[in-house]
Amino acid sequence: MTAPIPIGPTLSQIGQIFVNVKDLDRAIEFYRDTLGMKFLFEAPPNMAFFDCGGVRLMLGVADRPDLDHPASIIYYKVGDIERVYEVFNARGVEFIVKPHLVASMPTYDLWLADFKDSEGNFLALMSEVPKEVA
Repeated sequence: MTAPIPIGPTLSQIGQIFVNVKDLDRAIEFYRDTLGMKFLFEAPPNMAFFDCGGVRLMLGVADRPDLDHPASIIYYKVGDIERVYEVFNARGVEFIVKPHLVASMPTYDLWLADFKDSEGNFLALMSEVPKEVA
């Protein structure tokens, strides 16, 4: 049984993701210099923006108590998870879980590695490693 097609507007694209931070300067340095993300601009006093493959990532200091909580886990897709792990580890990234196989799919293996940003938010690397299909 298929789900009914919604009538009216639907959501199909992420335009921006907000990541809550405590120290904006420290977070900018981590995302720009440690993770190598493309810095777009800063909107003083409490926001900075990065490009992540066409999705805008906003780092911000919460301006209301109900927004002051850890971010959801963002999974960054990479081609060679072992290489990215090695480079980020050498840059001082705090990994919680090293790269490991999570699921074996018909055409690829899904690998993940969990780490924390400079503000204690959980992030992850993910890689869909192609299988040789005969």
